[in-house]
Amino acid sequence: MGYSLFDFIAVLCFFTCWIGYARFARKKAKTTNCIAKCLHQHRIHWMHQLIGREVRVAEAALLANLERNITFFASTTMLVLAGVLTLFAQVERLESVIASIPLTAPPVHLLIQLKLGLLTFIFVMAFFQFTWSMRQYGFLNVMIGATPIDKSGTSKALMEYASQMAIVQDQAAHSYNYGLRSYYFAMAVLSWFFHPLLFIVASLVVVYTLYRREFKSKAVLAITAGMQILDAQKQLTDDKLNAKTGST
Repeated sequence: MGYSLFDFIAVLCFFTCWIGYARFARKKAKTTNCIAKCLHQHRIHWMHQLIGREVRVAEAALLANLERNITFFASTTMLVLAGVLTLFAQVERLESVIASIPLTAPPVHLLIQLKLGLLTFIFVMAFFQFTWSMRQYGFLNVMIGATPIDKSGTSKALMEYASQMAIVQDQAAHSYNYGLRSYYFAMAVLSWFFHPLLFIVASLVVVYTLYRREFKSKAVLAITAGMQILDAQKQLTDDKLNAKTGST
């Protein structure tokens, strides 16, 4: 089996891992407690609490911090893209470096360009995701600015409005998450420069790492427990409010 066939299998495995895991995570999040599902519930509680606050400086600070992180990754992605594009003019030197490393596959000029092209594609996609996330957080800021105050918490229309704000924030977080996943899988592509079999192993390791962190990590357990506490507290508050309304 030649290296060309190994390369084809490795690329096929890579895209299967990336696309397959994205679909798997999206479906499993609907039935299993994970970071995406539990944080969505936290965002709903957050936006519901926001309705009753006159001063929303804390929300502005928290959202600014989130946007700052995304801006950092968006600008970093542009720098990485510039570096990858520069390597297209240094393919011969890159080949000599790879050839000097023991146990690596013999470098092929066209194949090196394809690898760089794949990295370029990944970081372009990451940039699109990060910038779209930034825009959606901007939309959320506008919605928060337009939010009326309801200290009683009895307005169903405003509660629904808060839920819609949580959805916008959730979509912004998803875009941010997709951008981060691109970075993870870009790390796997780097191993392709050494050997296609290492590329396959790295792709599987990335999927395992993402699964553990999004579904089985200690952070997920803590976030899930926090979500259940907030749900129970909200149910208790709603019951007291209904009882008070019924008595009057």
